Amino acid sequence: MDKCEPILNTGLRGFSVATTQISDVDGKRGRLIYRGYPVKDLAGAVSFEETACLLLHEKLPSQSELKDFDTALKKERAVAPEILTAMEKMPADALPMDILQGCVSMLAAFDPDIADESPEAAMRMSMRLIAKMSTLCAAWDRIRNGKKPVDPSPDLGHGANFLYMLTGETPDGHTASFFDTALTLHAEHSFNASTFTARQVASTKAHVYASISAAMGSLSGPLHGGANTRVMKMLMEIGSADRVDDHVKNVLETGGVIMGLGHAVYQVDDPRAHILEPMSRELGEAAGDPKWHTLSKALEKKGKAAFKEKKGKDIFVNVDFYSASLYHYMKIPMDMFTPVFAAARVAGWAAHVLEERFAGASDKPVLYRPESEYIGEYCGEEDCKLPEEN
Repeated sequence: MDKCEPILNTGLRGFSVATTQISDVDGKRGRLIYRGYPVKDLAGAVSFEETACLLLHEKLPSQSELKDFDTALKKERAVAPEILTAMEKMPADALPMDILQGCVSMLAAFDPDIADESPEAAMRMSMRLIAKMSTLCAAWDRIRNGKKPVDPSPDLGHGANFLYMLTGETPDGHTASFFDTALTLHAEHSFNASTFTARQVASTKAHVYASISAAMGSLSGPLHGGANTRVMKMLMEIGSADRVDDHVKNVLETGGVIMGLGHAVYQVDDPRAHILEPMSRELGEAAGDPKWHTLSKALEKKGKAAFKEKKGKDIFVNVDFYSASLYHYMKIPMDMFTPVFAAARVAGWAAHVLEERFAGASDKPVLYRPESEYIGEYCGEEDCKLPEEN
């Protein structure tokens, strides 16, 4: 029997699988667009609540619309006590993303709209998930450390409330503002792996919780989420700016990678990195501990130069490079960086689920069913004999 030549996996790179009005990533020019707005114009100018409203409702809200949206989110922040009890029974060393993915699935059992397949019900579920995700993240970090979860504050914005529930302390204005901006920067990024997963599951008419739980499973993989955690671990391993040259040399000689440099789409610096970098510097200076920002800047500069010299081409900084030190300065545990990513990206995931399920054609959704190329063996009818029974 002849064997077919193996076909390289493409990872769907270069293939368009759907249309969207939610966001666009222009890798050549380094632009990220949310509903027509460059993210660099939104970051720091609008709140995460306004960003989420834009992604879900296709336009920035008026003041009255924002007030209603904010009130609705605050109303949905608390999670059922049964879910907190379930968390308390989990091993303290469980991976945070595994716990959170399970809790998102459990939220479905407490949602009064779960059997309603209307777009209005899906929107309400989306709002509940955006509101509750940060509560779940903060609750798990406290529970695993033997602390009681902190109840959401009705007086704080979404980002500030997250940090309050995580630490038990109301964050200062600078930290709260920077964290809010970071949430906006991570809220959406077009058809990345987890968003595609959410849309694929939504194409089966699965509900919002199932779609976003699947997206979280995708995000938990080391090729997608967790890069900024690995950036921070790398910085700690290097330790000081005077050891950067040795680290870069060792990485290039051994064929390794400098975490936070390089991206699957951007062919220039990630525009989000340029927004996060000065925030990391400012928080480091305010804390009297600029070490991690200084080390990051040195690593970016020397890593880019060494890569250019050895490989003959440029490499670019991505969003994870400076979000690592920024989150560290905010006292967020390293293994919670990916859950924080999820707490922001849930707004984008929800927007994509709604678009996949209800936008455009009346026969939406179209069930995703890609083809594959079989490269295994084949035996003809005369050659193919089943084993005889003994």
